[in-house]
Amino acid sequence: MKHYVVTFGKSLIVGSTMLVPGVSGGSMAMILGIYAKLISAVSSFMKDKVRNFFFLAVFLAGSLLGIVSFSKPILHLIETYPMPMLYFFMGAVAGSIPLIFKQAQIKKFSWTMPIYIALGFLVVFIFEMTPISSVSANEGTSWITYFLLIIAGFIAAIALVLPGISVSYMLLLLGLYDETMHAASTFYLPFLVPIGVGLVAGILLTTKLLEKCMNEYPRPTFLIILGFILGSLLELYPGIPTGGEIIICLVALVLGFGIIKYISSKDN
Repeated sequence: MKHYVVTFGKSLIVGSTMLVPGVSGGSMAMILGIYAKLISAVSSFMKDKVRNFFFLAVFLAGSLLGIVSFSKPILHLIETYPMPMLYFFMGAVAGSIPLIFKQAQIKKFSWTMPIYIALGFLVVFIFEMTPISSVSANEGTSWITYFLLIIAGFIAAIALVLPGISVSYMLLLLGLYDETMHAASTFYLPFLVPIGVGLVAGILLTTKLLEKCMNEYPRPTFLIILGFILGSLLELYPGIPTGGEIIICLVALVLGFGIIKYISSKDN
């Protein structure tokens, strides 16, 4: 029961930050130390169906509740107090680094370590430098439209699974953000169903590959993921605060670091 309560609490945090610009749900799951468990539960679902089902059900319930209950207040705080909130998120990222190094099973420094981190950083940097598409989705009902929406859902799933790349940003790149938000608010199934099919297919295929990499090649995999997360700071970084806001931002930075460091230390 304690395990499920902790999972529910972490999923609340993941869900509440998923709609925050520049914050990846995968990054937050990694920061909270639940990412590898999620990948394993999805990829190896059939090996322990009951345990994995309850774990994923609890995580999904918490995430949905977090999205519904806390996303708007958090977005409001970011709009009202952008500097302190973004520094808080940056502190949270810093607080997760020791956990990621532990999962990478690093015992001593190797010259390949900065290369793997730089590779992950470069991938996210390229994504963030990509011009956002201005093409709008059509609400037609042809099979071509459905096929394209499935492909779009598949691509968005990669962003959903991989830390460092936010789903909202990926939808912007695909030119589907406004249409997806509108379809979700109006529950427009001809749009949502093919997107959902693509998402499920993308998640299943991506998690299989990720689980294999994390189990067989933990060092390069987790270091590249660390690069993903550090790369996402490019979009989070709000600049240098001025005046009295410097103290507030420093406190927020330390608070974010401390909270995530504490949660990570209590993970097991």
